[in-house]
Amino acid sequence: MSRYIVYITPRALREIKDLPGNVRQRVKHAVDDFAENPRPSDSKVLQMPQDVEVEVVRFRIDKWRIVYAISETEETVDVLAIRKRPPYDYGDLEKLLNEIE
Repeated sequence: MSRYIVYITPRALREIKDLPGNVRQRVKHAVDDFAENPRPSDSKVLQMPQDVEVEVVRFRIDKWRIVYAISETEETVDVLAIRKRPPYDYGDLEKLLNEIE
């Protein structure tokens, strides 16, 4: 299996720094693991419009969601956000995707 390059957006980095200590460590570990396996068995692909060239995925850690995009052509994983659910409803996915383009 090829190794992916993992990028963390500035927004997501700020969100990681604001997490409680135990969750922060679990999130960092999960993000590191995306380089080897960007689609863990308990991740879920999110529905996006047809014109989106990347696969948008969410990974759950307790009440927290890591939202990231996988580009097969570039072999990259872009971590877009770390949000608490509820209340997060994935309404800003297009805005987050525009930040990586």
